[in-house]
Amino acid sequence: MSSPAQLVKTRFGDKSKLLDALKPFLGEDLWVGRTNDDKGIARISNAKLVRLFDTFTTVKSKWGTRAKLIDAVVEASGKQKDPGFRTRIEGWPVPRLYDSYKAAAKRAAPKAEKKAEKRAEKPAAKAAEAKADKGAAKKPAAKKSEAPKAAAKKPAPKKSAGKK
Repeated sequence: MSSPAQLVKTRFGDKSKLLDALKPFLGEDLWVGRTNDDKGIARISNAKLVRLFDTFTTVKSKWGTRAKLIDAVVEASGKQKDPGFRTRIEGWPVPRLYDSYKAAAKRAAPKAEKKAEKRAEKPAAKAAEAKADKGAAKKPAAKKSEAPKAAAKKPAPKKSAGKK
């Protein structure tokens, strides 16, 4: 694993080029202006800048705007009918929204798979029940014989007390 400074050098050349690459994402579409006006983004660490760049490129390519990402988070969370949730997450920055989307999508994936499995099992189960019902109607019920009695349980061997 390389250091954040090495990542910046290999991917962008130097930090100023990384800052130039981040400038298109700092508009109103994606960015929530919470930076210190005195310091700016030039004083943010290399590791954080690289993570921001990766997150912004992914969000920009997948959804385009922050509003669409918020819609995706609300939908993935299953809280479309909850206006309070939407207003609460509208203040979140894009990296937090993206992390929330990934977590909600991950939680929703097993539920969707289970629903698909249940849908596939229902027709097969109904067909099996139908076959069993037809077979039972054709054959007369056989007499049940007495179930064999459970074998007597053998007592566990006693342990001898050894010398201490």
